[in-house]
Amino acid sequence: MVIRSQSSAAGVLALLQEPDTVFKQHALKALIPLVPQFWAEISEHIALIESLYESDDLPKPARHNAALLASKVYYFLGEYDEALSFALGAGSAFQAEARAHGAGEYVETVISNAIDRYVTLRTEEPSGSSTKIDARLQAIIESIFDRCIEEGEYRQAIGIALESHRLDVVNRIYDLTHDVSLLSYTMEAVLDTGFSLSYRDQVLNFLLPLFPPPTSLSKSPHIHALARLLVTLNRPSLVVPLLTSLIPKERLLAYQFAFDLVEGGAREFLQGVKVDLPEGKEETQDIYDKLRKILDGKESVKLYLEFLKRNNKVDMLILKNTKDVLEARTSIYHTAVTLQNAFMHAGTTSDVFLRENLEWLGLASNWAKFSTTAALGVIHKGHFEEGMNILGPYLPQAGGESQIQGAAYSEGGALYALGLINAGCGSGQPVENYLRETMKTAQGEVVQHGAALGLGISAMGGRSSDAYDDLKETLFTDSAVAGEAAGYAMGLVMLGSADRTSAEEMLTYARETQHEKIIRGLAMGLAFIFYGRQEEADSTITSLLTEKDPILRYGGVYTLALAYAGTSNNDAVRQLLHIAVSDTSDDVRRAAVTSLAFLLFKNPGQVPRIVQLLSESYNPHVRCGATLALGIACAGTGLQDAVEILEPMTKDGVDFVRQGAFIALGMILVQQSEASSPSMSSTRALYTKVVSDKHEDPMARFGAAIGQGLIDAGGRNVTISLQSRAGSKNTNAIVGMTMFCQFWYWYPLAHCACLAFEPTAIIGLNEDLKVPKFEFVSNARPSLFAYPPPATPPKRETFAKAATAVLSTTAKVKAREKKKAAADADAMDTDEKPEQKKDGDVEMKGEEGPTGKPTNGSPSTNASEDVKPKRKSEPSAENVANFSRVTPTQLAYISFPPEGRYQPVRPVSLNTVPPKTSGKGNPNAGVRKAPSGVASERYAGGGGILLMVDERPDTEAEFISFEPPVVESAPTENGHAQPQALVHHARPSIHIALDENSPDC
Repeated sequence: MVIRSQSSAAGVLALLQEPDTVFKQHALKALIPLVPQFWAEISEHIALIESLYESDDLPKPARHNAALLASKVYYFLGEYDEALSFALGAGSAFQAEARAHGAGEYVETVISNAIDRYVTLRTEEPSGSSTKIDARLQAIIESIFDRCIEEGEYRQAIGIALESHRLDVVNRIYDLTHDVSLLSYTMEAVLDTGFSLSYRDQVLNFLLPLFPPPTSLSKSPHIHALARLLVTLNRPSLVVPLLTSLIPKERLLAYQFAFDLVEGGAREFLQGVKVDLPEGKEETQDIYDKLRKILDGKESVKLYLEFLKRNNKVDMLILKNTKDVLEARTSIYHTAVTLQNAFMHAGTTSDVFLRENLEWLGLASNWAKFSTTAALGVIHKGHFEEGMNILGPYLPQAGGESQIQGAAYSEGGALYALGLINAGCGSGQPVENYLRETMKTAQGEVVQHGAALGLGISAMGGRSSDAYDDLKETLFTDSAVAGEAAGYAMGLVMLGSADRTSAEEMLTYARETQHEKIIRGLAMGLAFIFYGRQEEADSTITSLLTEKDPILRYGGVYTLALAYAGTSNNDAVRQLLHIAVSDTSDDVRRAAVTSLAFLLFKNPGQVPRIVQLLSESYNPHVRCGATLALGIACAGTGLQDAVEILEPMTKDGVDFVRQGAFIALGMILVQQSEASSPSMSSTRALYTKVVSDKHEDPMARFGAAIGQGLIDAGGRNVTISLQSRAGSKNTNAIVGMTMFCQFWYWYPLAHCACLAFEPTAIIGLNEDLKVPKFEFVSNARPSLFAYPPPATPPKRETFAKAATAVLSTTAKVKAREKKKAAADADAMDTDEKPEQKKDGDVEMKGEEGPTGKPTNGSPSTNASEDVKPKRKSEPSAENVANFSRVTPTQLAYISFPPEGRYQPVRPVSLNTVPPKTSGKGNPNAGVRKAPSGVASERYAGGGGILLMVDERPDTEAEFISFEPPVVESAPTENGHAQPQALVHHARPSIHIALDENSPDC
């Protein structure tokens, strides 16, 4: 018998009109499975179904069925709130429906709406009490929590608990599991999502006592999370008890905590911890003294400075070629080479290029001279002990400003350089007082400009009222050049303070002045004041974004970006995207797109998808903003999705879009190898081609030169990162990249990019804070993380090929005639061999000969077979010495042999890849996957400075000595790139000529 499909629900609906309740009960039960097919027909009787739900004549199960029926009808009508309301009244009927087959989508939608409504109700109640919440809704949420816990879906339960402010659920889960990784997950969820500051602090204070005390024996992986939590809370009173509890038995761990806090902690916070530490008793006094020394920040700076000096791998030939092809008498080209040299030698203290090109140096004039002198600050960044001696010949003398023509530019640049040298060093009052006094006594606006910028960078985040007042006096002189720098510096000094008085003063003056430079400086200063303050900045952001002046709206965009930096806040992203397509000013639209990077840098994988359409905009300013957004957010990741968007933009029809694309590619591909990034060699070749092309636009050549500097930044030993190694926001880097973006208006501000350069090393220290000699293992093929090959061989080969290509055509014709005319076989043999050799010189095969190793056999077979033996012979792991470069993606492959003498007190990285001897594809695959993950994972531990436990303390140890002069780092790479120690008396040899004549030697 064939069962006919039902064509209508009219018959069953008619039963609802019957006076007998039995018929009604049967009708309600029969209609529930018919809703997916006949919901439109049933919806015409929804009022009757609702009345039956409210009727007292029906028994409770029938009323539950009526509620469920109404809920399902409303679900198909798209009225999800009504569907939820009736589902709550369905009681046991809804629970039965949830267990039924085929009801998944309806049940999921209702439960999803239940969670949303519960979260909304909980967040709207300041007290967090549950008086307003429907008990039935509460019961559904509790059942969800219970089910998640029963099924082991703890992270899902924690996510709902955080959204709904139910910290008791987090506590319940931890009591059940005692899984510290869940606490770390909770902390990361609340830090990397758009929760309010007050709730964020509430959650972090709740989590802190739950973390178990760390021990070096267990190598507690939660040490990273604990350091990040303390840095975020920014309260010294919480840190001091933790450090003092570690002192008796775990002093190495205490030192490690101090170094980790220095990585991400604000200057004011670190000083507070340092002051609050007790003096200690006789046996512990030395330990506390070392802790204070570490918290000062200078110890870390010295170690990284020494690392960059010793491992400098700058390829001088790249710099030389760029200098030779860019006309030095053109200011933009001179500045381009200056910036490229500064970035490539950032922190290495190597001024070889300047010493070898004194004539080129003397061609700098006016603001190019300012930039060239300021570049010394980038090169010697972190060399705070010798900063005044290094810059002595250029700084204003005690008698006042020099009267020599052009001297003001080198003096101003030197003051700016002094600030860059001391950025993030906590060097304190002496430098700041010197810059304040110089700024007050200076008469020329150029010197004031340099002093203000230097003061702002060196006193960043110090919130010094004296420095702020001095800068305000400079601002009130209404000098456009000095006032612009004062505006930036006022914001930098009050960084993150959200000080309303300062903000009102700056905004009022910005509205009154006529100088665009001053307005821009103050607008950006306002953005710095509200850095990281999230909802506290909302009123100022709204005020700035509604201004008529586009420069103030430009400042409003950056205020929004910096206030919510690193939070990926959906509302802020939505607002920036709206501004990017709707504002009437191109500058504001470009800034809005660029600012997306500051919100999303913790999730670099999302940025290419968001920026994809903007990169194809008809407006070139929007396209330019998209390039910088990709560069800043994906910096150091080698993310192929971002590279694929940028590569077509290097051929854009507008010069400044190409410029942005070249700069962004340099940021993304920094510290990538040819084995890990397929675009590496082609990008380097593209830079060389564009820089050398005299018909290319100046702005594009400028961008390519900057890109060359960024891709090899810091002697190829730094990455660009807006996060600290512990995963917290890197304040110096975010500020540095924000200032770098202003190079659009003022090239000298590009030097601030060096604030985002993070040395990538593993520096192992013993308990005396000395650097012992030992080795650890990198469980990956050496080529994956190798330094780029030197540029010399390809250049020589190209030169030789060009020389042999210039052959006489008549000689070729005669040779061919000779071959055809030869009748004798012996004569033909003797003629062919030399001809073959000649053709071989011209053909491309000749290019492969010098690169391969000399082997027996014919050149043609060797060229094709040479690749395979290399891959087979490459080891799957390598030993790496202490004090060596280890890139962020390489950290996952680092291990310390169990039999080794030195073992770290904490894990090197949370993302470890087990060593595998077979299958060479594994390390490569791992490296390619690592950048696509969350950026905070790349820096979860981040290597850096590690305290090492000496397993054999009775055996004499060897140490790396810092006192002797450093030897040449890589003699194979063009010679003179050695990071030599600076000698005071040698400094005048690179003194920039102040009289526009030949340089002083």
